[in-house]
Amino acid sequence: MTHAEQAVPAADGLAGFATDLVDRLGGPGAGLAVALENLFPPIPSEVILPLAGFAAAQGRMNLFGAIVWTTLGSVAGALALYWIGAALGRDRLRAIVARLPLVKLDDLDRTEAWFARHGTKAVFFGRMIPIFRSLISVPAGLERMRLGTFLVFTTLGSAIWNTVFVLAGYQLGARWHTVEAYAENFKNLVIVTCALAAVVFVVMRLRRPRRTRGTVYGRARHRWEE
Repeated sequence: MTHAEQAVPAADGLAGFATDLVDRLGGPGAGLAVALENLFPPIPSEVILPLAGFAAAQGRMNLFGAIVWTTLGSVAGALALYWIGAALGRDRLRAIVARLPLVKLDDLDRTEAWFARHGTKAVFFGRMIPIFRSLISVPAGLERMRLGTFLVFTTLGSAIWNTVFVLAGYQLGARWHTVEAYAENFKNLVIVTCALAAVVFVVMRLRRPRRTRGTVYGRARHRWEE
């Protein structure tokens, strides 16, 4: 067994599949794995990107090529999700939202208004946040963001994220897999933040009807006493 093989921890399932792609196909395999990561989030980019950097450090692929291929894969995966959002369309989305408990069409209207103002920043920075890296492409498609604009900001955000992780793997060498632990902590922080935000939203939405009923009752009683 070579030193390079010893430095790659055994992995099963989707992570093992992605690792095998990088090992067998080099840069194109890394790009394909990253593209699939957009569509199947259980494939961890936090494994693929540092592994590509480590492979470059071992001379199995070019460092610049590793960054280019993984960025192309990110853009390809994001573009697929963009077209999924575009195919779903606003009318279908509004019909779905109208059937959801606790969610109102006014919430969707405010979200759309926010995205209209901040969509380019959302796409750019969203490409550097776990979970949102994939999801941000869907509302961009739903709102029919100009394709050229979407591609530019997706490419820039993806290039920054990918470069950081590829270079980390390149510099760490045989210890490239330690990057995953730090990335996992960041992802968990994002998940906890989103969960707390969801809880706050539900609590406020459940309390609002009570306040509304109390206000209406109070006004009616005041008029009756007069």
